[in-house]
Amino acid sequence: MSDSTQPGELYGRESRALQDQFDSRRLADRLAEITLNDRLDDNLRGFIEAVSSFYLATVDSEGFPDVSHKGGDPGFVVCPDDRTILIPSFDGNGMYRSLGNIINNGRVAMLFVSFGPDAQRWRVQGHAVVHTSGPVVDRVHGAEAVIEVTVGRTFPNCPRYLPDHATGAPSDDTPRPGVVPPVAEWKTWEMFSEVLPDR
Repeated sequence: MSDSTQPGELYGRESRALQDQFDSRRLADRLAEITLNDRLDDNLRGFIEAVSSFYLATVDSEGFPDVSHKGGDPGFVVCPDDRTILIPSFDGNGMYRSLGNIINNGRVAMLFVSFGPDAQRWRVQGHAVVHTSGPVVDRVHGAEAVIEVTVGRTFPNCPRYLPDHATGAPSDDTPRPGVVPPVAEWKTWEMFSEVLPDR
């Protein structure tokens, strides 16, 4: 039986079948080898603590995923150490779906995104608990509760399809008829040269 407090295998059977269909298994394994971590390094901690919003995914009692946007002033999310993320929950619509789902099974995934010339996307998965009182809640003005996440897995995502946040213009990398999009910069790096799909 798997440990429900930790993320499972990164690639399930169905993902592996698609990797084989599209000849990306070698690339997927290389990405896992060089990008996966079970802790927050200093760069990622700083990135998370600077965001003003992110997306939080939870799983309900029927096993159905749910996602919500969380926002606040930069610094509203705090990483007190390399395995912990503290997220305040402010007054909302009163549904408490995310908090309820966390209390039910604790499984969370987060997507942190920055836009612009230095765009980044980071995925973080882990196990969470909900605090509704005590010092961890009292330290944040306006917090009804605080979600405490124990980090299980982090990895970056290629940001090449992010739109221009200021104008809403789609990424230059977006496929369009008659346009050959540029090759992703990371695909030119030597560490990936021998594992790229043969197509």
